[in-house]
Amino acid sequence: MNKLILLIAILASSLALKAQYGTLNAILDRLEEKRGVNKNLKDVNIDDTKFVLIKNFDDHTERSFVIIKGNKATYVEMFDDKKTGETSSNVFSGDVVRSKHNIISLRADKLEGKPIALAVTKTFLMTMQKKVLYLIDVNNKERWIEESAFNK
Repeated sequence: MNKLILLIAILASSLALKAQYGTLNAILDRLEEKRGVNKNLKDVNIDDTKFVLIKNFDDHTERSFVIIKGNKATYVEMFDDKKTGETSSNVFSGDVVRSKHNIISLRADKLEGKPIALAVTKTFLMTMQKKVLYLIDVNNKERWIEESAFNK
């Protein structure tokens, strides 16, 4: 009799643990999505994609764009002076490499078509939150948003 009760107790507790594991797994998935850790972005195509970063300061506004086309990339910096209303820009071009682990490395070695001595490099972690694609700069944690989501 004791063996039967013990067996029933073990079966009931294993079923309860399995149910808690499913709930715990769902909570962990939501937390990973909030933190920007996505492991299933291998199939996401970023060809012909533009990402935007806008920084607003007291005296000027900086707008930056990364345009990815295949293994080529264009990095654009635009500066808007609030006092004079003038806009200046720098257009860098180079190449981009995407790893299996959602890391995107950008190396822009040309400024407006002319080679420069020190290339502009950026390293991003690609993530998706609420069906919006982001690039997170691994050096300073800036979040670049996909332009199609930004325009919505």
